[in-house]
Amino acid sequence: MIGSNAVRAAVYYQTGAPDVFRYEEVPDPACAPDGVLVDVQAISVEGGDVLHRARGEMPSRPHIVGYQCAGVIREVGAQVRNREPGQRVVAVMMHGSHAERVATAANATWLVPDGLDLPRASAVPIAVGTADDCLFEFGRLAAGESVLIQAGAGGVGMAAIQLAKRAGATVLATASSDAKLDRLKQFGLDHGINYRTTDFATATREITNGRGVDLVVDSIGGRTLERSFEAATYRGRIISVGSAGRDDVRPDVSLLRPGNKSLTGVFFGAELAIHHDRVHAMVERHLEDLRAGRLEVIVDRCFPLARAAEAHAYIESRQAFGRVLLVP
Repeated sequence: MIGSNAVRAAVYYQTGAPDVFRYEEVPDPACAPDGVLVDVQAISVEGGDVLHRARGEMPSRPHIVGYQCAGVIREVGAQVRNREPGQRVVAVMMHGSHAERVATAANATWLVPDGLDLPRASAVPIAVGTADDCLFEFGRLAAGESVLIQAGAGGVGMAAIQLAKRAGATVLATASSDAKLDRLKQFGLDHGINYRTTDFATATREITNGRGVDLVVDSIGGRTLERSFEAATYRGRIISVGSAGRDDVRPDVSLLRPGNKSLTGVFFGAELAIHHDRVHAMVERHLEDLRAGRLEVIVDRCFPLARAAEAHAYIESRQAFGRVLLVP
């Protein structure tokens, strides 16, 4: 039986493979004066969650990983004026989402529009916000340009395909199978590249008649990021937004110089903290677009929170098409 001041969570005591997870009782989180407590109903497992579980920092032991979830506000802090108990929200945090209840700052939450279900809303802020920033705030993508999106079947990738196509760009993307690439066409993909059977940099050059793309959004890192340099055109822009490939090779940035190409690192969390008003309003628009059918979020599978290890293993198998959720 769970104690009166405790909740269940997927925790781990050391980083490693998915089987480090344990489903245990943990102390009920405390609500800060400027924060909210949220009873979690859906947890979107982010790529960063998987990487942190594998080899990230652990502020405490046991540790509860997780950046993002959606649920219903249970309690608000004394300083909070724009949130109240009973409201449906999607929330982000440094860690802690893999639990039945989470505490976070009130300004790191968004009200979920009426008519939008919490599971799909739970997948919006980080993935769609990151895609938007990679394409437009830092990538400066314009109508008529071309973009290559690495890992098109993932959360950021699928959002980026939709947003880039809506902006009038020609969209190329990589994925691990032809079946995934075929499914991505419904979201605006113009040219798919199976990275398991084709060298994506060579294929990109062939598709663009030797020119290369104006922008590359790379969430893989390592050797793949270095090859992304080659896929970009003269004065092309490359965005580095992750290390999903777990490849510790450091790309040779001198390869950018002959083509006067630029490389920019993007971290959504920093923008949310430093340029909060811009980012918060942007995510709010995407939630409304999702409610109105102008944006799609595909949920591949939902796992019980007690089976967090299976969910993480499924993501690492690269079988997923869209988002993988946990449900307390």
